[in-house]
Amino acid sequence: MTVIHDFRTLWAFPNFRKLLAVRLLSQFADGMFQVGLATYVVFSPEQQTTPADIAAAMAVLLLPYSLLGPFAGVMLDRWRRRQVLLYGNLLRATLVLLTVTLVLAAVPNHLFYLAALSVTAVNRFILAGLSAALPRVVDARRLVVANSLSPTAGTVAATVGGACAFGAQALIDAPGRWADALALGLAAVVYLLAASAALRMHRDLLGPAAGERVSHLGAALTATASGLREGLSHLWSRHPAAQALAGVGVMRFCYGALLVLVLMLARYAWGDTDSDGVAWLGLAVGFSGAGFFVAAVSTPWMVARCGRFGWFALCAALAAVLVPALGLTFRPVPILIAAFLLGLVSQGAKIVTDTVVQSSIEDDYRGRVFSLYDMLFNMAFVGAAGLAALMLPPDGRSTALVITVALLYLGTAAGVWRLHRRLDPLPADGPPVHGAAQQSDADTANRGGRLLDLTEDASATDRTPPTGRGAKPRRGPRDTADGGRSPLAPPHDSGAPPASRPPEPEQPTS
Repeated sequence: MTVIHDFRTLWAFPNFRKLLAVRLLSQFADGMFQVGLATYVVFSPEQQTTPADIAAAMAVLLLPYSLLGPFAGVMLDRWRRRQVLLYGNLLRATLVLLTVTLVLAAVPNHLFYLAALSVTAVNRFILAGLSAALPRVVDARRLVVANSLSPTAGTVAATVGGACAFGAQALIDAPGRWADALALGLAAVVYLLAASAALRMHRDLLGPAAGERVSHLGAALTATASGLREGLSHLWSRHPAAQALAGVGVMRFCYGALLVLVLMLARYAWGDTDSDGVAWLGLAVGFSGAGFFVAAVSTPWMVARCGRFGWFALCAALAAVLVPALGLTFRPVPILIAAFLLGLVSQGAKIVTDTVVQSSIEDDYRGRVFSLYDMLFNMAFVGAAGLAALMLPPDGRSTALVITVALLYLGTAAGVWRLHRRLDPLPADGPPVHGAAQQSDADTANRGGRLLDLTEDASATDRTPPTGRGAKPRRGPRDTADGGRSPLAPPHDSGAPPASRPPEPEQPTS
């Protein structure tokens, strides 16, 4: 199978294996924490949850970090990312144990939300660090495959973690509050394991290459404000990356609105008891996770045949058709099928966006841009929950919401298709086969193939001239660690002196 071959190729990079271990453990714990959080907020017998309650919870948990996320990104570009993974997971374990105490003490909801907010903030910070560090542990030629498998493997790990939390809650014969505390406590243990896994990497391995060390509050605030402006400017100058982020933000908005709809259906329409609702929600999460896995398998193959933005546009178009076809039934089985398909198309679009951003953004800016990426995701989720609160009835059956989401998917498909027509010209002799990136450079050039070229723009307007040299941007070959031309590597002529460029990732070992 192609995915097994791709995984074996990536597995040959020792530091990729170490980074992947941190991601899997960390996101496994995320899944357990999120299940404990969801069952406590939505399915507690003493709470009659409404769409407005869910929207308020999402706003409390996500909006503050969304507004402050870019400031954290500046720190991510100055602190050692390996240290962020280590201390971030230790901090999360401590905060989760505090949350367990609050659940058992039956404190008011605002105190519980404050503790959960802290965990969520650190979580987004760590996810941004994992994405920004990925180009440091694999070479540019394999970056798109790493983006297909690594984040998706983390999502599957989160799904498995959530399923384990559901199972633990079902097996323990205890009141609901104690079952929720059990899921949260297990998450704290796995966060400690993730911190231990981070210790296996050298502290300087994940970069940034020449990050400044902020030692004073005034200097930190000044650097943060300046870094935010520079990060936004850098992102804006990379037009394909900025447009891909806009498209994936709309798809995230749609996913969030449908998530609230499923929560309300599971709570009030699909079962006679709270346990039935939790079971249906667990199945929906599992089906969505299966879709994420299929996206990891299919995305490199589909990008090779449809182009980067062509696959993105196809994902959005499929969602525009299938969401109303399946969602308007409001029945469990069609909704579960829709959850699988939405997992597939959402992750497929995200894989493309991740790779576009990583390949277009220079290493010294990646932390800031990925924090902006997380901010966009969080704000889209909060906005979607607000829309759902306005449109959903108590039982979750809203035809208007489903149609609105379908139209948003359709608009996204149309917009991204225009990018595909402009930036994804296919070779004249037909689409390249999967794995063509490993052909010789001369053969690739002769065939005109650009298998996964996620940075080469079709028009001069999408290239920003380098600053500080007065030279025109070069379109010549790009060097890789093995001496070949990588279609994913950023251009050398970036305006930075050669000494400031980050070292190439290590080569794979047998």
